[in-house]
Amino acid sequence: MADAAQAEQAAGKRETWSQTHPGEPVVVFDGVSLRSGGHTVLDNISFRVMGGETRIILGPAGVGKSVLLKLANGLIRPDSGTITVFGENVGRLREDDLFTLRAHIGMVFQEGALFDSLTVRDNVAYRLNEDHVAEEEVDRRVREALRFVELEDTIDKFPSQLSGGMRRRVSIARAIISDPELVLYDSPTGGLDPITSTTIIEIVVKQRDFYNSSSLLVTHRLQDAFTLATHRFNDGNNKMEKLPDGKVNENTTFLVLHEGKLVFDGSTLDLVHSEDPFIREFIE
Repeated sequence: MADAAQAEQAAGKRETWSQTHPGEPVVVFDGVSLRSGGHTVLDNISFRVMGGETRIILGPAGVGKSVLLKLANGLIRPDSGTITVFGENVGRLREDDLFTLRAHIGMVFQEGALFDSLTVRDNVAYRLNEDHVAEEEVDRRVREALRFVELEDTIDKFPSQLSGGMRRRVSIARAIISDPELVLYDSPTGGLDPITSTTIIEIVVKQRDFYNSSSLLVTHRLQDAFTLATHRFNDGNNKMEKLPDGKVNENTTFLVLHEGKLVFDGSTLDLVHSEDPFIREFIE
């Protein structure tokens, strides 16, 4: 069963946007367009992320999947349209207000993006140190986060001493340490072998099911996407397990981008039964 520290952390979780605003979306993209270098990156993109929902973003390379995450996090601003996160219009927020908003968002960057000069402990604790959290509290929360990704024994190591998969798991620990309601995953299994990728996806499933957090996840691996949709985390044996045949996770849904446009927004079953020629070719 999930250990006592994890249970205590979940029980003490702060009241979320979904709880204080039931039925309202955590993220809303409304008619969002973006151009770069005379090229249309995103064209009139609209979708929502509800509380506890995982939205998997698929599409060919270079289609703007990672750009969606940067827009949601306020790292870049759209040319037109609005992006609302936790009820705030991200495009209108000042940098100080964006920093406050990001305290409620966990971000897992491509390749992990750890600071090579910092230990695992200080990488995971980075946001807490920025917020001047007491050292004793930092140590406790870092160990809880590392325990969640099963890497507590790496706390004093440096990123260069870790494998690629371990660095990715540390980046997830860093993303979840502030107990975010929204987690943004940018290709968390990119460049990893299939076995290591499965380990990472198991942690994502664990985060989704244990904390009921919302997430946007970009992936290039269809196998990872469908694993998320057809598996759940069993806290009884601390393992990911496949749902019964024909069953899918109803809170895990798909967005598909193609040539800057959103060409699919729907459930797993709708995706696999789509008659759209591009989608059929893409998933097959």
